[in-house]
Amino acid sequence: MARMIGCQPMRSPRDCMTPAQRKKAMRSNRGRTGPERALASLLWQEGFRYLTAEGYRRRYGRRLLGQPDLIFGRKRVVLFVDGCFWHGCPKCGKMPEDYGNAFWRQKVETNVSRDERITVALRRDGWKVIRVWEHDLRRKPDLERTAHRVSRRLRRKAD
Repeated sequence: MARMIGCQPMRSPRDCMTPAQRKKAMRSNRGRTGPERALASLLWQEGFRYLTAEGYRRRYGRRLLGQPDLIFGRKRVVLFVDGCFWHGCPKCGKMPEDYGNAFWRQKVETNVSRDERITVALRRDGWKVIRVWEHDLRRKPDLERTAHRVSRRLRRKAD
C-alpha cells in the first residue's frame, strides 16, 4: 500500500509529487546531460560530426529507435550515454536502501531490458551501437579516456 501525504499516494518516501506532477517532471527531462555534452564536445573537437536524436528526426523525418544521444549517420554508429542509476550500471547503479522497493527495482529492470532490445534491433538494422556509462564521464581523466576510446571505434568504422 502506498504511503499517503495529504491525500496523494506516494510510491516511495522520497517521491512527494502527484502522478500528474511526476509525469510533467519526467517529460521535461529531455535535455542533454552535462556528461553527454562534455563527451560530444570532445568528439566534435576531434572532427566527428553527429546529430542528436532530434536533429536526426528533423533531417530525415523519422526517429531512430531508442533516441540515441549521438548519431554518426555516415558511419552508421549510434552512441548512448546511460545514466548509472536508471540503466542499472553493475559498477555503481546499486539502489539505495530506501529505493529498494519493488516499483524502482522494476523500473530499472524494465529500462535494462528495453536497452537490450533496442541494441539488438539497431544492430539488426545495420547500426553499430556504442553504450557509455555516465560514471565514465564524471571526472576529466575518465572523460578524456572514454572520448579517446569512442574516437578509436569511430575511426575503425569505414566512411
